[in-house]
Amino acid sequence: MTTRSLSIDAATALATGALMRCNTGRAQAESTARALIEAELIGQDGHGLGRVPTYAPQALSGKVDGRAVPRLARVRPGAIAVDARHGFAYPAIDLALEHLPPLVRAQGLGLAGIRASHHAGAVGVFVEKLARDGLVALMTVNTPAAIAPWGGGAALYGTNPIAFAAPVPGAEPLVIDLSLSKVARGRIATADRKGEAIPEGWALDAEGRPTTDPAAALAGTMLPAGDAKGAMLALMVEILAAALPGANFAFEAESFFEAEGPAPGTGQVILAIDPGALRANGLDRIAVMAAAVEGRAGARLPGRRRQRLRAERLRDGLEVDAALCGRIEALGR
Repeated sequence: MTTRSLSIDAATALATGALMRCNTGRAQAESTARALIEAELIGQDGHGLGRVPTYAPQALSGKVDGRAVPRLARVRPGAIAVDARHGFAYPAIDLALEHLPPLVRAQGLGLAGIRASHHAGAVGVFVEKLARDGLVALMTVNTPAAIAPWGGGAALYGTNPIAFAAPVPGAEPLVIDLSLSKVARGRIATADRKGEAIPEGWALDAEGRPTTDPAAALAGTMLPAGDAKGAMLALMVEILAAALPGANFAFEAESFFEAEGPAPGTGQVILAIDPGALRANGLDRIAVMAAAVEGRAGARLPGRRRQRLRAERLRDGLEVDAALCGRIEALGR
């Protein structure tokens, strides 16, 4: 694969420009581009620039309203509701992250629910931002149907990522970011785009047979992480991220990849907690746990790899598939 070296500013401008040429407002395009580049920085390329050629046609077709301005309502002292208005998820998430910290400091905890949303990308990025602001954060996200109920055949739940982050005194935050499928669906989409096979055990085809063909996997179902336990957690996320904010369930949501069709209308929920809300030494106790993990030979605190990659890529820039760059540059021209 031939690559092109891009600075962070150049990569951000590449994505922003393509989206703006495809009926997306500047503020919405900039918010989306920042999130995609953050995914590239931490090594989650499946949620990075490779999404621009799927996002842009959806903005052109109206499946995503690229000019939507999210609306926020304070519905309870500790809860805010954000309507993404069938636009890109990132402006709505940015709005929630802006309002959650002061709410949490006043109330001890805060809840943000986002409805009528879209693909939320590398969700660990958002909880890590809250952790850097001194808060413990949990985020759940539902996605279009990709996982079957255990023993249930057809897809009903999304891959439904869960992300968690906590501040660690004197160190980078602890960050956990996982999909409830054995791998994120974006990795299979990336393999499909590159014409690469996937390992057996990641997915089933439409007939329920194991497959190494990414196209067949995308047309079939993803295998849940932890088998029956993963499927039950995916159901839990459907309740939290879709039922509570009033978003579409996975089986009601259209694909994040196809250009045509109704808006996906998926949801996200973010819970942020003041670590000193229950006991004044909450942060100190987090530090004890983090030290215990890092004190075990061969163990690594979750988040350390992504933080190392981010530092390296902020310094050195990004190596991006040249063919992908060409596709992005051609969008809307």
